[in-house]
Amino acid sequence: MNTIALITGANKGLGHEAARRLADEGWTVLLGARDPGRGAQAAAELSAADADVRCVQIDVTSRESVDAAADHVAAEFGRLDVLVNNAGVIGSRLSPRDISGEDMREGFETNVFGPVTVTHAFLPLLDKSQSPRIVMVSSGMGSLAVTTDPDRIESTIVSVGYPPSKSALNMITSQYAKALPAYRVNAVDPGYTATDLNDHSGLQTVREGTDAIVAMAMVAPDGPTGAFTDRTGAVPW
Repeated sequence: MNTIALITGANKGLGHEAARRLADEGWTVLLGARDPGRGAQAAAELSAADADVRCVQIDVTSRESVDAAADHVAAEFGRLDVLVNNAGVIGSRLSPRDISGEDMREGFETNVFGPVTVTHAFLPLLDKSQSPRIVMVSSGMGSLAVTTDPDRIESTIVSVGYPPSKSALNMITSQYAKALPAYRVNAVDPGYTATDLNDHSGLQTVREGTDAIVAMAMVAPDGPTGAFTDRTGAVPW
């Protein structure tokens, strides 16, 4: 049976590369994009290589958009096997002295509330899969251990915006994993990858950055769940 995967925020960067790699495995990949024009173009580029990649318009910050996307996938396929909650933003770059709660809202809307909204909408379709998997694209910046380790570059970055949103996503992952024992629900740290998110300052290629995403998207039914990993192995919480 063909595997059907939805990747949010997949018209560029890590999401786009993950879509390409999973499509190369023969999967049907639903390329989620907030902008339908850019999404359609990205899907067409990938499909040019005989891959089955289809654009699904989805704005993770809009419940109406998410519900419409779920209805579309239900009508077209009747199920979903893999959900990759990849869409994310840096959010406010204000310093800890200057940032307010309101300044943090954009980041949390996309990075925290978005994955929960999408997961909630697609659970009925994932329930119909023989091997349901959810991948939460987190960050080493969400790890208390990593960001306090002086040997890690993440410890040199001071921010009250982005890191807490990824810490919250890690806890959400852990709770879903406990609540959904038949699923494989895991968080991944792509690592410092050159994407628009960091103005392409990252040291890894997008292929390297998607190694953990692809591994957890393809995890076996008896594989790990409730884990936090990068391309080399376990990441400390």
